[in-house]
Amino acid sequence: MILTEQTANKTAELLLQINAIKLNPQTPFTWASGWKSPIYCDNRIILSYPSIRNYIVAEMAKSVEQIYGQPDVIAGVATGAIGVGALVANYLGLPFVYVRPEPKKHGRKNQIEGFLEQHQNVVVIEDLISTGKSSLNAVEALKTEANANIKGMMAIFTYGFEIAKENFENAKVDLRTLGDYDSLLNQAYKTNYLNAKELELLKTWRTNPAQWKP
Repeated sequence: MILTEQTANKTAELLLQINAIKLNPQTPFTWASGWKSPIYCDNRIILSYPSIRNYIVAEMAKSVEQIYGQPDVIAGVATGAIGVGALVANYLGLPFVYVRPEPKKHGRKNQIEGFLEQHQNVVVIEDLISTGKSSLNAVEALKTEANANIKGMMAIFTYGFEIAKENFENAKVDLRTLGDYDSLLNQAYKTNYLNAKELELLKTWRTNPAQWKP
């Protein structure tokens, strides 16, 4: 669920402004899931633009407090949300931890990096939601290792796939995002970032990304 339409439109505008959105229909990107995609969203770029970074962090931090109250800890999902998650925690004056996709193979073999007590209230920060699998894997690690009480997850952007909605509903995790795919397409078309043909292609891809072929 997006926070507000106004925030979603502004987030889309900023992501397009810094070319965080990459389009390549002829030679599609391959995601970790194996899906072929004509679009790629790289939110890590946000960290290199202070004014945009500050907007994203402030919107996320204020929304965390408004929706979930004051958690005990902010957790970022590695690696994409470590930077923005740490900044959100700093904005709120809260401790920060981050969650690896899997435990380290050496040393202390941690999956959760940082100090997290048992049964603390945690809000998880994510940069991007596709299927939701890796995000919910982090949630499960927090619950398993620290019996964390997950208040919810805040992400910068979601593609809005049905499988992601189902995954979050099944996991009983509340997800809120600054921006979404529909707002992005509308903003991209309005600003001539996309032409009509590209717009239709991206709409078609989103209906069945697992089977899409260029």
